[in-house]
Amino acid sequence: MRVTTAAKSAVLTTTLILATTGTAAALTDEGPTRTIVAPHHTTDVHIDESAPVITRDSVLIHAPLHTVWKVQTDVANWPSWQPDVDVVVKDTPGRLRPGSVFRWSTEGLDITSTVKQADYGKRLAWGGPAQGITAVHVWTFTPTRNGVLVHTEESWTGAPVLANQAALQSALDNSLHNWVNNLKHEAETQAAG
Repeated sequence: MRVTTAAKSAVLTTTLILATTGTAAALTDEGPTRTIVAPHHTTDVHIDESAPVITRDSVLIHAPLHTVWKVQTDVANWPSWQPDVDVVVKDTPGRLRPGSVFRWSTEGLDITSTVKQADYGKRLAWGGPAQGITAVHVWTFTPTRNGVLVHTEESWTGAPVLANQAALQSALDNSLHNWVNNLKHEAETQAAG
């Protein structure tokens, strides 16, 4: 089967339009092989800046980026290094990607999280409900000369948050502080081993 230059150009133009608008994955036909071109994610997910509870924390991890990313995104193994996480069940098999769903329990909360953004080695965001609280959790990973600077921020909204803002602010502050320090310990341990 012979494909003309005009046909190839039309397919490429259509593919670029669909990919940049994010409206659909496009199929291109290059001879007998079909290639799927996924839309490129261009909009970062952010926390709810108007939420009554917001926490931000950062840590420098002395480990390679791929190790830090692997530890953080291997949600099924969180209970092995996160003492506050009791159980994690992945509803979506494979690597974390937008639309992946996982259910987990921490400090008495049963949470269903849906991944909103997963840019390998750069940014990870998920969100979801937990007993009336809606959370948005964003992670950024920045390589430095000395390792990886991991920054996290999370927002909580909902009636339980409004009813007990001070206590829930303290709980989220402690939770994220412990999380980044546990992530640092696990990633550095794996990098050294």
